[in-house]
Amino acid sequence: MSHPEFDSPQHRIFAMLDVDGDGAITQAEYVARVDRVASATGRDAHDPLVTASRAAHEAVFADMDANRDGRVTFEEYRAWVGDEAFERSCRPALGSLFDVADADADGRLNREEFTRLRRAAGNTETDAEAAFDNLDTDHDGFIDRDAYLEGIRDFVTGGTSPMAAAYGTDRTALRS
Repeated sequence: MSHPEFDSPQHRIFAMLDVDGDGAITQAEYVARVDRVASATGRDAHDPLVTASRAAHEAVFADMDANRDGRVTFEEYRAWVGDEAFERSCRPALGSLFDVADADADGRLNREEFTRLRRAAGNTETDAEAAFDNLDTDHDGFIDRDAYLEGIRDFVTGGTSPMAAAYGTDRTALRS
């Protein structure tokens, strides 16, 4: 039997961010997402987009770490996450990852770029493919930056979004 807390969108994202599974996200784990995406997209660690993304992720971590102990527990994360935190911290950080993955800087990702971004960020290729299919509502083969960020915001804050597929969840089943 599953515990409702472990089926929440917040728990699924927390578990993805807690790379070593020790029950806390460290700054190194969180910021490493940037380096993984940069590496996956062939960008140098000193690329201005990578540097900006790293700074944005460091700011998110500082915002999440309520007690400033260098570790974010699920309780801290759950208390922090929401519309206000998303707009204040997450939107700039996630947008910066999108920008790192956007090879031609056209403000949209094709399937290959999107899948590379999502896999480097911690999703399986299958989940990334499903998320792409659900976010590409006009079926033009691209996901634009705003649709990507809105999809994540809707999932994180409300549990419903085409991005639910990126976290291995049925978007209609999660409403916590």
